Amino acid sequence: MSHILLTFLGRVPKDQQGYRLTRYDFGDDINEPPTAFFGWSLQRRLTPDRLVILGTAGSMWDHLFENDSAFNDAADVAIDLMGAVEEKRVTAAHLAPLAPILSARLGCEVCLELIPYARDSAEQIELLRIMANHVNAGDRVNLDVTHGFRHLPMLAILAALHLRSVRHADIGGIWYGAYDQDTGAAPVHNLIGLLHIADWLQALHTYDKDGDYGVFAPLLGSAGSLLAEAAFFERTTNPVKAREKLTTWVNREDRVPADDPAAALFSDALHERIRWYRGASRDQWESALAQEYLDRGDYVRAAVYGLESRISNQVMEEHGNTNAYESREQAERVLKSKNAFNTLKRVRNALAHGARPEIDDITQMVCNHKALTNTLRQLLRTLS
Repeated sequence: MSHILLTFLGRVPKDQQGYRLTRYDFGDDINEPPTAFFGWSLQRRLTPDRLVILGTAGSMWDHLFENDSAFNDAADVAIDLMGAVEEKRVTAAHLAPLAPILSARLGCEVCLELIPYARDSAEQIELLRIMANHVNAGDRVNLDVTHGFRHLPMLAILAALHLRSVRHADIGGIWYGAYDQDTGAAPVHNLIGLLHIADWLQALHTYDKDGDYGVFAPLLGSAGSLLAEAAFFERTTNPVKAREKLTTWVNREDRVPADDPAAALFSDALHERIRWYRGASRDQWESALAQEYLDRGDYVRAAVYGLESRISNQVMEEHGNTNAYESREQAERVLKSKNAFNTLKRVRNALAHGARPEIDDITQMVCNHKALTNTLRQLLRTLS
């Protein structure tokens, strides 16, 4: 595994003295030398194994070699590059002989990569592909978007998410060196917090798809283990234990990390997604879960919780203990005479056992998405 710094090379104003220099401030009182290219400051700070400089045909490639004697000695290469930069027609052929010069100067591998202007979807996807080509599985990656186009920070977030997904990369930072033309101040910002927001959005999306709120556990610190346990019990049809865990989590002062503003931002959305536990009785918990699983298209769990909800309700009518196995067995025997209960049980069996040799109304119905959804919804409404 390697440490990779991906940095964009743009184009800043140039006068007779060269490109405009900026002294970047990392907020640690270290006096950075002025530079026209923020990537140099990051390279010194982060000491990556590989520095990948991404730029267009019009980027200030010649600045990378200002005051470099090896570059000045290569007169033909220098003249060709400076002319190509001026006319915004730099090619890979211009850059190929120059990467070794930078590698020798910096003591790390250097790659100079031409990129498209990312003007449309095709070019934006091509940019993500180029970036991914420089990253191997498990690499640590820092991205610098200081000198890119104004829409590059948005692409950088997508690139970071893409690299985490397809390369399992560890994103160390998304860096931006700001510049205030009025004051000359140039504070450095790490936008890595945006990835944490993306983690929450992904967790919400995953939960809405399959109902497993255990995905929130890694985002909630030590209290998150309670959500993971609650999700396990809920998905193994044990709402009593699941509710115990959820109640314990809700009552903890540290249920949401105090130092995590993203967790506070999404706290209300998370509480809304576990609202079933607020029901007054077991039959209400199970009924709510049946409806939620049906809405997600999890037909087996919808049927199971629908049956269990009606059993719990029957036990309560008989003033029994809804958590006692014998009471639930007795209630189920009573409910066998109810058409809706038996129909839902047949649907549950057909879903659980798959293909069956006989063809009847139930097996035909479970082969039709719309018919299955409508039938389950009607049965749950009748049984509730």
